[in-house]
Amino acid sequence: MSDPIDEFSFLPEQAAEAGIQALVPQGERLSLTLADGRTLSALRYTPADSPGAVPVVTFLHGAGLNAHTWDTTILALGLPALAIDLPGHGDSSWRDDMAYVARVLAPDVAAGIDTWTDDPQLLVGQSLGGLTAAAVAASRPDLVRELVVIDITPGLDPNAGAQQIRDFFAGPADWASRDELVDRALSFGLGGGTRRKAERGVYFNSRIRPDGRVEWKHHFARLANAAAASPALRQAGQPDAEPVEGQDAVASVLGESGWEDLAAVAAPTTLLRGERGYVTDDDAAEFARRVPAASVAVVPSGHNVQEEIPRELGSRLRAMAGVT
Repeated sequence: MSDPIDEFSFLPEQAAEAGIQALVPQGERLSLTLADGRTLSALRYTPADSPGAVPVVTFLHGAGLNAHTWDTTILALGLPALAIDLPGHGDSSWRDDMAYVARVLAPDVAAGIDTWTDDPQLLVGQSLGGLTAAAVAASRPDLVRELVVIDITPGLDPNAGAQQIRDFFAGPADWASRDELVDRALSFGLGGGTRRKAERGVYFNSRIRPDGRVEWKHHFARLANAAAASPALRQAGQPDAEPVEGQDAVASVLGESGWEDLAAVAAPTTLLRGERGYVTDDDAAEFARRVPAASVAVVPSGHNVQEEIPRELGSRLRAMAGVT
């Protein structure tokens, strides 16, 4: 796949693939320097017929993804939107402490929402982004009008469906080409269902180093790779090869603090779970027990709902934003 003119050049193609007839919005890359010098990056989408409109929906992606995972959903949404690259992902800075847990990420996300929006948002988060969205809603209720958590609960078993994420990124630290990454994504049943979609996803989620090798943009891959390497080194006769603190980035985000955050959210809350996703019936029942005021709905999708059924998700969120 040849490099696009800019990072929004794929939008017309994505709209056509999804059968979306609306005008393609204007996309803009945003950057915010945080108090400690790190960078928070985001994408702002403004409908072609509403120049200058400020975001009303903010999106947070899952571990190992980036803000562009929401592109087609935002095309279907048809509203001013903001999609943030979580710290350690996309064009946002990596964290030296490797702490990619919701309560640590939430202040950075809140700073971005504060800067780039004017009114309380319909805040939508998938996977790690869902737990981070809950932490934002709990700590900064002034920023959140309504909360949507997609296919994640704090009690989810990290050794069940979520193990797929850990295994996928626990491969080599660098690759000869992006085609190798596309092949790996497709071999895991990831990438959106077609090679073309997987190519776009890999393009946005990887970078070419000065030596010509390709690596994932996000820090999560390094942590997953280290987690996989430590047991292998010990088995190979290096008993001192101990795990690095915080390296199990999947298990670390699923602790009890997530339930505490959800219990503290005052905004209306909805859990959307994919019928083939990571949230089981038992997980959903526990969510309903712990967050009784929330709504729970099942959608015909796997874990990455925003990539598998973007039109349906966009339409659902548009209605939740008060637009039919």
